[in-house]
Amino acid sequence: MTSHILHRNLRADPAIAVSGQGVMLRDATGREVMDGSGGAAVACLGHGHPGVIAAMKAQIDRLAYANTSLFSCEPAEALAEMLVGHAPGGLTRAYFVSSGSEAMEAALKLARQYFLEIGQPARRRFIARRQSYHGNTLGALGASGNVARRAPYEAILADVFSHVAPCYAYREQAGSDADYVAHLAAELDAEFQRLGPHTVAGFCAETVVGATLGCVTALPGYFPAMRAVCDRHGALLILDEVMSGMGRCGTLHAWEAEGVTPDIQVIAKGLGGGYQPIGGILAAGRVVAALQDGSGLFKHGHTYQAHPIACAAALAVQEAIRDEDLLANVRAMGVHLADGLVQRFGNHRHVGDIRGRGLFQAIELVADRATRAPFDPALRVNERIKQAAFDRGLACYPMGGTVDGLRGDHVIMAPPYNSTAAEIDAMLDRLADATIAVLETLPRA
Repeated sequence: MTSHILHRNLRADPAIAVSGQGVMLRDATGREVMDGSGGAAVACLGHGHPGVIAAMKAQIDRLAYANTSLFSCEPAEALAEMLVGHAPGGLTRAYFVSSGSEAMEAALKLARQYFLEIGQPARRRFIARRQSYHGNTLGALGASGNVARRAPYEAILADVFSHVAPCYAYREQAGSDADYVAHLAAELDAEFQRLGPHTVAGFCAETVVGATLGCVTALPGYFPAMRAVCDRHGALLILDEVMSGMGRCGTLHAWEAEGVTPDIQVIAKGLGGGYQPIGGILAAGRVVAALQDGSGLFKHGHTYQAHPIACAAALAVQEAIRDEDLLANVRAMGVHLADGLVQRFGNHRHVGDIRGRGLFQAIELVADRATRAPFDPALRVNERIKQAAFDRGLACYPMGGTVDGLRGDHVIMAPPYNSTAAEIDAMLDRLADATIAVLETLPRA
């Protein structure tokens, strides 16, 4: 049967998923696949969590939708209270939308309006990083440094975004950690100077870089150095934790490990665990106060923002993470996952780097380990590993363009927070079998 859906791949229809339980997904043929990446680091509780499903059903019985121009709703208020009621890092207000891309758009708009409210209308520019990804809507894509995803739409992206280097120690570090961090801080400062410091509204960065670079963590001191540059020039620090936040790295917020707090934090995937579409921003009190004391409005909105069922699902997900002590499990199983990757790939001639934090780990593949030369993109290494793993009953998250948007391959593993050691071992065995099978067919450098 020909599908009438505009699928991602127009040359082959995907398998039809019909059910899921725990780490397992089942398709229409009855075949089971382990969800080793939670989709795109989304399914943080796996599939079929009874508490989340019960909360969604109960909310449907009470209220499915109410327009936020007239009403708030109980689950949205409770979710916000849970996330920012204790003002973590000075974040005091939450705003809920339906995706990470929408959340990034909201963050950009909030930053812009903040500066309008405090009388600095010249601040319209944003600095982000190369090899980054902030979403697929035009504003979020403009902020992104993902070459492949930007390319078709470059002509219609806004010209208010510029990009500096990421903190990518494996390939770009020269000298000591301190020297490299100082170099990156100087580059960011120079970009402020080039643009005119009074024109820059914010610096956007993924706290742990997601799909574009493959779980790259920053060196110690990097984010405090970036924060210092922003503060010196009066700009906001916007941290994108769509992939890395809400427990994925072993703390509820990934910035907790970095010694900084953002002015605006962007969240999504682990917020609702895929049970409903939801994303959001968490904003610092001083940012919201500028709007509250000025126009009294956030001049932005979506039809489905703070959707009652989405918020009820996200609230239940966050309650499960708390009540089941899953952050502790993420930390423990994160060590197990990292150790397992090292055991299976640490000495492989085509694995250049193993990296990540918590249950957000990746391997970077190389044609030559000594020179770190990437594979020829024509070999389609990441696509072949994705298919080989799927054939063996594992869904993982391989990507290309790791090095510069065109060359380079990596594979991300992001299993559910409630995964067991046995489940992670089974995922790793399937990943190793698939990856090594593909690598053995490739020509030697």
